[in-house]
Amino acid sequence: MSRLRELRDTLFTGTREGGDLYHRIFVVSAFGGITDLLLEHKKSGAPGVYALFANDDNDHGWLDALTEVGAQMGKAHNGLLEHPADLTAADEFVRERIEGARSCLFDLQRLCSYGHFRLSSHMAVIRELLSGLGEAHSAFVTTLMLQRAGIAARFIDLSGWRDENEVTLGQRIAAGLDRVDLASELPVVTGYAQCSEGLMREFDRGYSEVTFANIAAHTGAAEAIIHKEFHLSSADPKLVGPGEVRKLGHTNYDVADQLSNMGMEAIHPKAAKTLRQADVALRVTNAFEPDDPGTLIDDQPAEAPGVEIVTGLKVIALEVFEQDMVGVKGYDSAILDALSRHKVRIVSKTSNANTITHYVEASLKTVRRVVRDLEQTYPSADIGTRTLCIVSAIGRDLTGTRALTRGLQSMERAGLAVIAAHQTPRNVDVQFVLGAEAMDAAIAALHAALIAGRDGDAQASGAEALKAA
Repeated sequence: MSRLRELRDTLFTGTREGGDLYHRIFVVSAFGGITDLLLEHKKSGAPGVYALFANDDNDHGWLDALTEVGAQMGKAHNGLLEHPADLTAADEFVRERIEGARSCLFDLQRLCSYGHFRLSSHMAVIRELLSGLGEAHSAFVTTLMLQRAGIAARFIDLSGWRDENEVTLGQRIAAGLDRVDLASELPVVTGYAQCSEGLMREFDRGYSEVTFANIAAHTGAAEAIIHKEFHLSSADPKLVGPGEVRKLGHTNYDVADQLSNMGMEAIHPKAAKTLRQADVALRVTNAFEPDDPGTLIDDQPAEAPGVEIVTGLKVIALEVFEQDMVGVKGYDSAILDALSRHKVRIVSKTSNANTITHYVEASLKTVRRVVRDLEQTYPSADIGTRTLCIVSAIGRDLTGTRALTRGLQSMERAGLAVIAAHQTPRNVDVQFVLGAEAMDAAIAALHAALIAGRDGDAQASGAEALKAA
């Protein structure tokens, strides 16, 4: 979204003229970094307005953070809009939303200063309120820019701002698109939609794709397209080289699910389910190459077995060793209860007679809380954590590819120490566990061996990536 000017001239318009500009609906996310400032940083966990408000100790740090959000919103649209009238409208939009949110949070604090009201019971609603500010801003700015370019763009705000009605997601979408003429108007819709289901509560920051999928299903779209900065490729081009990666072109929802599990989300699994049930085709394209068909995602099996993509994710291994675990039920459920209680996402897990290891994606601080709980539950257990990475080779069908064996051989040639390796009987992915610092090198080695088909080059590729890391 921060490259909106380029998108205006390629994706939104390009060679389109007249009626060809329409019959489309765009669902937009916030400008880069805005949602991190509103909630918390997605990767580092640095607190945003929401986190500061939740832990406020009367120094009102959230006030400064909210002011900074307004400043960054202004910086974003000032770098994109050119006409003075558009800049004034965008500035006023930001001022109204930021001041409205500020007043709401102040009023809630005052209300909760009375003993009958608890701030904790309102935090889910506050998270919903704040998350919608970023998408509303970017959708409004996009609409201004397109209108200035002569396109009949229409701002569709699903964030529920100052709306007293309690509606479902379907009702919110239906009301927002009511009386929109798709033949002569181009709706620009907020990725966040306020509804009784609570999108943030159920999907957290994956809500925009859920909104997108439900709009596609509601309108009976011929195709749902996710526009990304790059093509959905066989690996990160920064790791294996732009000339080495291959565009997937065609894959299925099973692969998309595995990518989601590895933190490389092509589409949220719930959004994919909505599209599948509505029989709407899904496509992932490069937003800056609008003439390229991108990658089609459907339910079709692979024409031939093969690894399609290699990706990696840094994780924390939570290992519980208890000599008396053998034959005793309940250990695993207690661990799962602790992980669920602290909202820790499990990426993978393994177990043997007396050890259960969960590979999780969470901050070290959160995992330490889980460890404290488990130490109280199992005082005689040896519980440890360490930072590792999982590198995964994924494909619709890996039958006969010897991906596990060849992958291990490629790691050996590249001088990488594999701590663990997993493959399920379904043959859709193979996972290799290594030290966190070896992730980039392992991706390069696996890609050279399993996708480029140069098993002998894995040593050089892995060594170069390890040196760069």
